[in-house]
Amino acid sequence: MRKQVSVEELQFGVYIAELDRPWTETPFMFQGFILDNDKQLEVLKKHCKKVIIDLEKGPDLDDPRLRKRAAGDGPKPASVLASIENKVKYEEQVSVDQELPRARQAQQKTETVLKHMLYTIEAGKAIDAPRVKEAVTNMTDSVVRNPDAMLLLAKLKEKGEHTLDRAVGVSIYMITFGRFLQLPRDQLDLLGMVGLLQDVGKVRLPADLLNKTQPLTDAELEACKAHVGHSATILKESPGLPPQLPALASLHHERYDGSGYPRRLKGQEIGLFGVIAGLIDCFDALTHPRPYGEALAPSNALSLLYGWRDTLFDGPLVEQFIQCIGIYPVGAIVEMNTGETGIVIAQNVARRLQPRVMVVLDDKGNQLRPQKILDLSRDPKAAPDLPYRIKRTLEKGSVPIDPSEFFLG
Repeated sequence: MRKQVSVEELQFGVYIAELDRPWTETPFMFQGFILDNDKQLEVLKKHCKKVIIDLEKGPDLDDPRLRKRAAGDGPKPASVLASIENKVKYEEQVSVDQELPRARQAQQKTETVLKHMLYTIEAGKAIDAPRVKEAVTNMTDSVVRNPDAMLLLAKLKEKGEHTLDRAVGVSIYMITFGRFLQLPRDQLDLLGMVGLLQDVGKVRLPADLLNKTQPLTDAELEACKAHVGHSATILKESPGLPPQLPALASLHHERYDGSGYPRRLKGQEIGLFGVIAGLIDCFDALTHPRPYGEALAPSNALSLLYGWRDTLFDGPLVEQFIQCIGIYPVGAIVEMNTGETGIVIAQNVARRLQPRVMVVLDDKGNQLRPQKILDLSRDPKAAPDLPYRIKRTLEKGSVPIDPSEFFLG
């Protein structure tokens, strides 16, 4: 539930979801945040008269938790976001339709390089660092031009080898999130390398263990955890890779509250890249078909991540990730209020609840030819008094369509 309030009424602890003007017209770097300091409040008073607070992400103005906070319950632990010093503002250079061919080429090249790399590791040889770097650079180039194209392909490309798909998908998400956080270009490339290579150690685990459909025993779970050490060893033994890569690749299973592995690091001990890697690895695992369970709809996965903020993951970073990919992420299958079925094909940065949607099925489940493209931010109408809206996201497999056929091949 959301509520419009005057800036003068605001209290520390509420979640600012929307402003009365575009975010780009203010100094705020992120869309959506918890109000927790005087500087934020001063900026709001300078630029806005009213704001929208989200009561699902924070308390209402009359909530007693706000009074406790004002009475001096102590500051919240600093987020890893505070470690970001130099920021770069990225602009969309091309449309998603224009970028898709280049994004597909970059993705296919990365898959080829990764496949060859896995074979060489199994043969006991070192990673071909220049080829891997070039592949990641090509994906980063695409994400910088327009992140939606690579995100769409990452979400839809779920056929083939599971390890391969997961590595490429995680890499794309990490580059995209780094772009959203406005990290410098060289850090985007490094994030992409981490995402692509942090699970290479799994090639040294038995295939039947990785593909087991039943719950793992304690011994099997410990054996699976060993992939982190294997990854670090493989990366250390491969000349030409960034020197910090082995250490960074060892962080994606650490958790904010210290419950992760292998070192049980807590909070800022994990670092920005480590928290990003863990968060995105978890999201991708939840939304990707797995041997031991069905893939969740992106909105359901985001709800789980939001519930784990400040426990498993850095809370403000979780909130920024949700802002980054949107409640209706690119590639999500959605049901419209008309009963039609569509695929989210592009985000609207200013209005995350109003993305571009390709409608592929009518209200009776029949395929539409040609498909309809709706930009919900332009308030398209299904009837004179019925604007198109997204009703809900759907679990993959719940409708008789393969979204990849519209974009891949």
